Amino acid sequence: MFILTLTYIAPIDKIDALVSAHRVYLDKNYTFGKFICSGAQVPRTGGIIVCNAADKAEVQHIISQDPFYTQGVAKYDIIEFTPTKFASEFKTFIKE
Repeated sequence: MFILTLTYIAPIDKIDALVSAHRVYLDKNYTFGKFICSGAQVPRTGGIIVCNAADKAEVQHIISQDPFYTQGVAKYDIIEFTPTKFASEFKTFIKE
């Protein structure tokens, strides 16, 4: 499991111009079962995505398709972790 932290590196007007395309990217990865939850940071300096991928290579492939990444308006940090405690509703995302 991975936590992806996006940090905006461009002015907010450039971010806003790509939000619709970024949401299409998010929707595609929700459909594929790769994203669990996502949202903007507060204050709006970037975003967070919880990603269910097999490995870091898959995460990097997923990131490479984000318009925020391809257009150079955000950078990604990747944190890998192994969930050991979780709400029962979350169990569907855990590989045993």
